[in-house]
Amino acid sequence: QLQASGGGLVQTGGSLRLSCAASKRMFLNNGMGWFRQAPGKEREFVATISWNGGSTAYTDSVKGRFTISRDNSKSTVYLQMNNLKPEDTAVYVCAASRYAAMTSQASHYNYWGQGTQVTVSS
Repeated sequence: QLQASGGGLVQTGGSLRLSCAASKRMFLNNGMGWFRQAPGKEREFVATISWNGGSTAYTDSVKGRFTISRDNSKSTVYLQMNNLKPEDTAVYVCAASRYAAMTSQASHYNYWGQGTQVTVSS
């Protein structure tokens, strides 16, 4: 019900755009978020967007480099990642919140996708 795509291997400084397609039922009135998990590390919040795209928030390490957006007509959320760094290497997962507002708290998300691998080489 949540399918992330767009990951891959890229060099430092490169760009990728992740997409996450969702069912209308879990998308239209819900905040959406991206999280990531690197090998041996805890899952961490990356970015979130409110139901209408009016509000966004990012973890400090990606501010100015990543942009989250959504197209409600396509039930899809995106994560544009620029100036990628090796420390961005992780499995990126999209999630749908049970609330309309943006939220960085994983406990607020009740639907999780499968994830897509992003690898940044130095």
